[in-house]
Amino acid sequence: MKTNYEVRYAASPQDVKSYDTTRLRDEFLIDNLMSPDEVNLVYSHYDRFISGSAVPVKEALTLEAIDPLKADYFLERRELGIINIGGSGTVTVDGTVYELDNREALYVGKGNKEVVFASKSANEPALFYLNSTPAHKAYPNKKIGINDVEVVQLGAPETANARTLRKYIVNSVVDVCQLQMGMTELKPGSVWNTMPAHVHDRRMEVYFYFDVPAEQSVCHFMGQPQETRHIWMQNNQAVISPAWSVHSGSGTSNYTFIWGGMAGENLDYGDMDHCKITELK
Repeated sequence: MKTNYEVRYAASPQDVKSYDTTRLRDEFLIDNLMSPDEVNLVYSHYDRFISGSAVPVKEALTLEAIDPLKADYFLERRELGIINIGGSGTVTVDGTVYELDNREALYVGKGNKEVVFASKSANEPALFYLNSTPAHKAYPNKKIGINDVEVVQLGAPETANARTLRKYIVNSVVDVCQLQMGMTELKPGSVWNTMPAHVHDRRMEVYFYFDVPAEQSVCHFMGQPQETRHIWMQNNQAVISPAWSVHSGSGTSNYTFIWGGMAGENLDYGDMDHCKITELK
């Protein structure tokens, strides 16, 4: 097996104003996810948040501690959220096996020493998307099935943003320290997510875009509300959103994305500072 990781440092919004396309993508785009038989991780200095993936095909994959953690094992001082967007698979945590089908999730608490990913079939491997934050307390592991989530219907066809939001790892569903994760699915004919846009200076986020049809793309908008920038996203790519940045997207087709992070000052999902559409620049 192979574990890859990289470190991304925090950037001032004043600096980001001067970034060209390449620099913007280098700093915020995560484009190496879902590689067969690899664990890929990005350690961000925004809230010490880790985004990554594990795709076991020919062999099981173990979540190893990476050097930036300075830890004996990955979850020594962290918690972990896992959502499977591929075929059926298993996650074994310290000997306990959790079966995860497509769109099912697992919360793994601080202090678990071994996490192993496997697929039921190499022909249709599991695609595990990972988020991790520092944790101050050990909470029990918990599987979250599709029927366990909180479901919210948002938007409307008239504004091209009709979507279904599912809250997987939030404090109303599972006991958790800092991490929050969920999934938003755009309905056919709708393309806009998180619009009207917002910021929440208390918490950062990462958006992972998938179910983007072949030959289609999503344009992700970021930056301060009066100084926005954009990054074109392809299938199975993620983007880091600093606490000072809007995070919104529009696709050339409907798509799905996983939102995760919010590892800051509170666990209030509704803690948002909304931006008027007509005031965005």
